[in-house]
Amino acid sequence: IVRQMNRIMKPKSVAVIGASAETGKIGNSVMKNLINGGYKGEIYPIHPKADEIMGKKVYKSIKDVPGEVDIAVFAIPANFVAAALTECGEKKVVGAILIPSGYAETGNMKGQEEIQAIGQKYGVRLMGPNIYGFYYTHANLCATFCTAYDVKGSAALSSQSGGIGMAIIGFSRSAKMGVSAIVGLGNKSDIDEDDLLTFFEQDDNTQIIAQHCEDLKDGRAFAEVAKRVSKKKPIVVLKAGRTSAGAKAASSHTGALAGNDKIYEDVFNQSGVIRARSLRDMLEFARGIPVLPTPKGENVVIITGAGGSGVLLSDACIDNKLSLMQIPPDLDAAFRKFIPPFGAAGNPVDITGGEPPITYVNTVKLGLEDPRIHSLILGYWHTIVTPPMVFARNMVEVKNAMKAKGIEKPIVASLAGDIEVEEAADYLYQNGIVAYAYSTEIPVAVLGAKYKWARGAGLL
Repeated sequence: IVRQMNRIMKPKSVAVIGASAETGKIGNSVMKNLINGGYKGEIYPIHPKADEIMGKKVYKSIKDVPGEVDIAVFAIPANFVAAALTECGEKKVVGAILIPSGYAETGNMKGQEEIQAIGQKYGVRLMGPNIYGFYYTHANLCATFCTAYDVKGSAALSSQSGGIGMAIIGFSRSAKMGVSAIVGLGNKSDIDEDDLLTFFEQDDNTQIIAQHCEDLKDGRAFAEVAKRVSKKKPIVVLKAGRTSAGAKAASSHTGALAGNDKIYEDVFNQSGVIRARSLRDMLEFARGIPVLPTPKGENVVIITGAGGSGVLLSDACIDNKLSLMQIPPDLDAAFRKFIPPFGAAGNPVDITGGEPPITYVNTVKLGLEDPRIHSLILGYWHTIVTPPMVFARNMVEVKNAMKAKGIEKPIVASLAGDIEVEEAADYLYQNGIVAYAYSTEIPVAVLGAKYKWARGAGLL
């Protein structure tokens, strides 16, 4: 699998079957993305009648191409795929990227079985059909009809749906997350989640794997691979079709048999997989988990300037199976030195809203210095005394000063206030503190996801 997937994800040459010079055609978009995306390998357009497309020599058949072809991207209607796939097999192509739809998702099982049989006969791995293609950014490869993508990072994401794939692209660009790969799986006639996990496990450019799926074709194989891979790299899964209505929609969308959700829940738990409950959660986990250092223990402390945020953050901790530390008397006394008499020590530590920046600095510094505390959740309230960017810069300074002393702990923050808190949250995030404006739930959920991975990987 590794040998095949390496050639598919990092090909030296790509053929585009159904390449076109006509704007608006799928074969035209694929060609443009390969060229404009900066792919440095060989690109071979395949078309029965054209001589040249975008400055590239055109071949009537893939069999006419001189030398090896690693992958072929199919941009032709479903009824022409089988014949072209047979030629790929004769050419010893390793991977066929099957964009066309009109297979199992429309009830055309026979058509899908035919291409599966051809793939098996010739040893061609099939990605799809019914997909948008895939990206592998570290090879500047955009083998897709979507948009060229250039924000490189360490998150690898896959989706069974093209629409979800586009959401991944947009979010990762907007949030400056950066990706190593985005892969469409569609009907999963062959390549599925466990093939991708096996590839990403040994891919140095990937640190976290997030997968959207509507079903698992081989649950046992997935569980075995996920259990092994999750010890090294976090795996986030968004399982769609958990309700009967969702399962019904999945069967008409990718021909998926969504299955009993309780079984999926148990399999994910046993495999060390972090389950995302929503698309937003999957994307936020993929972005946030690699930013946070791994906690060394279960003791979480909330420090807040807003009592209301402290209550919601406490609820979120319980929802995400985080353990609010029982503050011992000596630590309680230490916190009380920095907060006003009408504030509240304990957990949450409520420093109250009217406090100057130094109160945030002193309490957070104490939280980082005390070895009994393993993670911090900050609740910030926008005030004239401590404006948002003042808070943000101070928190980053404290964090960096502690890191210089060898102290690193996960810190997440919830910022309540007027729109200036958005810039402050962005600054915090870019500097290693996972922060959100207007939400107490998301930052705690990201911390909870980091803990779930660390527990499963035996790191706590």
